[in-house]
Amino acid sequence: MNGLPIAVLGAGSWGTALAVLIARNGFQVKLWDFFPEHLAAIEQTRENKRYLPGVSLPENVETIRELATLITLTHQFLLVVPSHGFRATLNGLKQAGQNGKNILISWGTKGFDPERSMLLSDVVTEIYPAAELAAVSGPSFANEVAHDLPTALTVASPVDATANTVAEWLRSDRIRVYTNNDLAGVQLGGAIKNVMALAAGISDGLGFGANTRAALITRGLTEMNRLGVALGGRPQTFMGLTGVGDLVLTCTDNQSRNRRAGIGIGQGRAVAELLQEIGQEVEGIKTVRELYTMAKQVGVDMPITEQVYRVVYQGIPAKDAVVSLLSREPKPE
Repeated sequence: MNGLPIAVLGAGSWGTALAVLIARNGFQVKLWDFFPEHLAAIEQTRENKRYLPGVSLPENVETIRELATLITLTHQFLLVVPSHGFRATLNGLKQAGQNGKNILISWGTKGFDPERSMLLSDVVTEIYPAAELAAVSGPSFANEVAHDLPTALTVASPVDATANTVAEWLRSDRIRVYTNNDLAGVQLGGAIKNVMALAAGISDGLGFGANTRAALITRGLTEMNRLGVALGGRPQTFMGLTGVGDLVLTCTDNQSRNRRAGIGIGQGRAVAELLQEIGQEVEGIKTVRELYTMAKQVGVDMPITEQVYRVVYQGIPAKDAVVSLLSREPKPE
């Protein structure tokens, strides 16, 4: 087995899939979750029957219920918790006694900090100023990664050595992993695409066709690039895996929870009902509120984001949102 264990924090579908991938690559993995009863079920069956059924955990995945125990075993962490639990997880590590010495914090979470509409990297730096940072992103569904289907991922870090360390956890003969030092751009692409997937789903739920979906994806990419550059990302990042790649995946395939939620909204169903039915985090629902706030703060025009926000949080009918988009003043592309 390879060196120091990697702690995966969050035993949802994506966290479990990454834990399985890392373990298959020969690393010891310590898997933690907010809910001890969920970990207990995984321990008993060696399978995450709730979120990733049919995938057995390798022997080198060990569940750990207490953060105080976890921090005695490793200083390498991969957080795969919902964005609204990201800050609390880091604070939990700190309260358990992790003082930040030699700490590497990576994350597969795609979203923003809901308390202050911050990038997750800024949350890490606020709590652990000396931490090595890396974000894992790219077009990837948990079930496909867990079943060893070919996938391409990106690991972003301002330090090449850190990006390469995390990439080695994930890289295999079926998983190609690229590195990138545009940490802001990679995070923004991964978060914004969830909102665009909601928009594409709403369009399909209304019964509109492939033409409409293609237009939303294309103009959604424009919004992603516009805000991303304003917040420090590089334009070329949004043309790569973590931008257009992830955008196309989540807008066109029903494995995307955000797309499925959007379809239901377009059909007139209540958001709360949809979230209960899906039974897992739908990051775009919270992200659209934070994205709308960020766009207003920096003065960036994001009409698709604005209309999704109005549908989800102000209760306007989805058809009215489409009319608002189509009736905007004409302009050159």
